[in-house]
Amino acid sequence: MNSTSAALDNYAEQFLVLAQELGLDFYPVSFDLVPANFMLEIAVYGLPVRMRHWSFGVRYIHQLVRQHMGHSRIFEVMFPGDPCQAFLQEQNSLAENTLVTAHVLGHADFAKNNQLFTRFMAMAGGHILEQSAARAHRLERALTAHGQERVEAVLDAALALETHIDVNQPLHRPLYPEFLAPPPAPGADPFALRFAKLAGAEPPDGAADAPRRAPLPPQPEADLLWFIAHYAPDMAEWERDIFLAVREEAFYFHPIFACQIMNEGWASYWHARLLREARFLPEALYLVALKAHSDVVRPFGNDQALALSVNPYHLGFAMWEHIIAHQGMEKARQICREEDDFGFVRNYLDQALADELDLFVYETRKDGETRMVNRDIVAIREAILGPKYNYGAPTITVKRTGADGTLELEHDYLRDGRGLELTQAEKVIDYVARLWRRPVTLHTVDFRGVVRVLPVRKALP
Repeated sequence: MNSTSAALDNYAEQFLVLAQELGLDFYPVSFDLVPANFMLEIAVYGLPVRMRHWSFGVRYIHQLVRQHMGHSRIFEVMFPGDPCQAFLQEQNSLAENTLVTAHVLGHADFAKNNQLFTRFMAMAGGHILEQSAARAHRLERALTAHGQERVEAVLDAALALETHIDVNQPLHRPLYPEFLAPPPAPGADPFALRFAKLAGAEPPDGAADAPRRAPLPPQPEADLLWFIAHYAPDMAEWERDIFLAVREEAFYFHPIFACQIMNEGWASYWHARLLREARFLPEALYLVALKAHSDVVRPFGNDQALALSVNPYHLGFAMWEHIIAHQGMEKARQICREEDDFGFVRNYLDQALADELDLFVYETRKDGETRMVNRDIVAIREAILGPKYNYGAPTITVKRTGADGTLELEHDYLRDGRGLELTQAEKVIDYVARLWRRPVTLHTVDFRGVVRVLPVRKALP
């Protein structure tokens, strides 16, 4: 261990003590220093060990280009769980990694206490790294047994649908009832109707003996990964396993997506406070770390004077400082427990703070002109939250399955307020058809709002 690593370990231990004294409550945190290339792979794949797929290579190149252009820099990657696992970049300075250590403790406190995080961790498990490695190992066995082309086709479909889960349903849910409940006897009194619904109750006299098969699905189903994994007519078990593995990882990542502004802001507030109260830090290191803090929470990048997108660190940090200054830490902790970004922004981003942060809604015209169109707080809130609806994906549901196995999908474009890019949608339908192995169709609108039905796809081998 070199002197820099030893100093960082020492500061980390003292931050742990200070954080607990200030009331932070978190699962154990494991810190690892890793090379820049490994950090980049973690950020692109989403996990240190994950199922292999060509799309991650595309993301890797995209992220590499952004870093070389100065548009992105990865200081750390933290995985909530019990324990939490944090990866810090070796190339960071000691001051930067000192700040990152304090930042991670804020994330760990948020992950343990926020209700959305705790609910999804209870479903998806608190050992994501081990679970992901086990899934990757099963995929390697599938590659050996069935070949790269077949396995990649399954992953193409699963990853194309990875945001199409129903976060209002549990991760582990029962299948639909196969048959409809028998109808009550004509003229039955209310007591008899309630009795007929009890488990094990005898059917009333005159009820039809033959049960009627329930429609599939009984109501529109938004969890496409779950539905296809369980109801695709000819899906092999290893194919179902891949779909369910992708779905399980999507459940794990949902709270991180749904609470990004809150979570990054909370971690930024606490790293700033921990740095401020860390009397054990040398003054020179503190000043460099404070400069790094300013770089993280500023509203814009690359020395631009105007930002056309929201920096979640900046917005979240400013909102938590505002809440704590005006309503106190106890109220802030209640908000931390109970809200996600939707409640946080809608309930606690007010007009005064939006004006102070110079927030506005803009539009870009076809001729390339960009202009500010609105400073109203309601419009600002919805512009911030718009990309977060439905996990950032269009609202697609399974409408019905036909007697011949046809799968009919429907786009709720009225709820989304937009049409689909049809070329991309057709590609996804092709992926689905390869696994459903029956005709698949999708009802939607194009970008002009014209109703379209994507052609029924022939069953593929």
